[in-house]
Amino acid sequence: MANVEKISVSVTPQHAEILRDAVESGAYASNSEVIREAMRDWSAKWVQRRDDIAKLRALWSEGKASGGSTEVDFDEMLDEAGAELASPNKRAP
Repeated sequence: MANVEKISVSVTPQHAEILRDAVESGAYASNSEVIREAMRDWSAKWVQRRDDIAKLRALWSEGKASGGSTEVDFDEMLDEAGAELASPNKRAP
């Protein structure tokens, strides 16, 4: 690997055992390979989560800027949602 940076990571004994088992089983060539795959999976989740948060922030700002009422009757909303779910004409998504 041409461009790598070495770091030290501490894991629980349980995680260390799982890591060793993955390598000993032949599924991975090394501990580093296991960690690289885990980082790729985590990175994909992190990017998605970060994008979702940005979208929610934009929607929140858009809602605040719309000038609509800031008061919400959550009990009324729950009642409406319950009635909608109980309606025999509604299909499950």
